[in-house]
Amino acid sequence: MTLGRRYGTETVRIRDIAMDSDLPEKFLELILLELKNARIVESVRGAKGGYRLRRAPAEIKLSEIIRLVDGPLAPFGDADQLRSLIVTDPDHRALYGVFLEVRDAAAKILESTSVADIVGEASKSRKKSKARQKAKKGPVLSIVPEGARSK
Repeated sequence: MTLGRRYGTETVRIRDIAMDSDLPEKFLELILLELKNARIVESVRGAKGGYRLRRAPAEIKLSEIIRLVDGPLAPFGDADQLRSLIVTDPDHRALYGVFLEVRDAAAKILESTSVADIVGEASKSRKKSKARQKAKKGPVLSIVPEGARSK
């Protein structure tokens, strides 16, 4: 999300991404290496070095990232494997059918959601949160009737 928010501005150091994402740097290095090998991000060397997205956030679907980092989109295996189990295991056909429906629903959502969608939602949430904080600091309404106030 950090790279999506900062797209088009500058490169971002691993340390900054790690702090923003609350992830260990070593773990993040492995993820960024996978993303670099898949040509989703690029690294820049030097004093102004770091990482940046190679494509616009709107062009990067969450399904692409999840498949790259975690493998199949659902914890039930890939769609072909589930379809095969439906055919070969009649005792559990209904269960595998449900797993396939869950997998297909998750895939549909992840394939239609981009990094830009997530970054946009996150910034909207931050704006709402800031507005709530300002509202809490605003004037307190009095519930004491006018005539009951001390004179």
